[in-house]
Amino acid sequence: MTDRYAVIGNPIAHSKSPLIHQQFAAQTGQDMSYEKILGDLEYFADDVRGFFAAGGKGLNVTVPFKEQAWRLVDELSPRADSAEAVNTLMLGEGGGIRGDNTDGIGLVRDLQQNHGFVLSGSRVLLLGAGGASRGVVRPLLEQQPSCLVIANRTASRAVEMAAKLQSFGAVSGCGLDELTGQEFDLIVNATAAGLSGQVPDIPGGCLGKNTWVYDMMYASKPTAFVQWGREHGALQALDGLGMLVEQAAESFYLWRGVRPDTRTVIEDLRS
Repeated sequence: MTDRYAVIGNPIAHSKSPLIHQQFAAQTGQDMSYEKILGDLEYFADDVRGFFAAGGKGLNVTVPFKEQAWRLVDELSPRADSAEAVNTLMLGEGGGIRGDNTDGIGLVRDLQQNHGFVLSGSRVLLLGAGGASRGVVRPLLEQQPSCLVIANRTASRAVEMAAKLQSFGAVSGCGLDELTGQEFDLIVNATAAGLSGQVPDIPGGCLGKNTWVYDMMYASKPTAFVQWGREHGALQALDGLGMLVEQAAESFYLWRGVRPDTRTVIEDLRS
């Protein structure tokens, strides 16, 4: 009997997740299927429960349902709990639904293993204080950067997020206008500004000659933020395609107990 998995979101047609998981399954000899589900904006919980009741084994959750999934589950991993968002669902040992969040570990693995960036001791700037940002703070802090600054247009949201997560490391929050005079080793864009071709309004001085910039969004051509990084002399300007594949690999491992090779899949998606 082929095990059934899926990704649920709204919209969902653009999702690369089925392609990624089909490649992982072929690589590792797993008998599984993986499809896309257009989630109902009002009845998300019913969609999830219906999927598992029909014998489904695991779900990935994407926009706009990650916070709803966090509220829905019966048990949470520690990283999903601190993220207040869930992107991976499976059945727990007691038969309830268990939620995890693999976004942050996906970002960390892409930066460190695929690109060789050393987070330990680095000065990191995280742009945005929404769900995408909250999902990566704890995994970033676990790598022990010298500081992590969360900057947001509305300063209070960044300050509040930092206060909630300060037990995990050196994190602070501020407004975008308070960044003048600060330089960082890594600038991560977790805002949705790129969807409309915008770049967060940060001082050029935040970017030194050895600064890396990383956009959690990805597209077939360079994102607005990657373009901004290149124009301002970033040492490396990366998009989030590797993060997408790495978070998928972590979900796959949680479900199947096997770690797939991500490099070949990233190369294939790039081509």
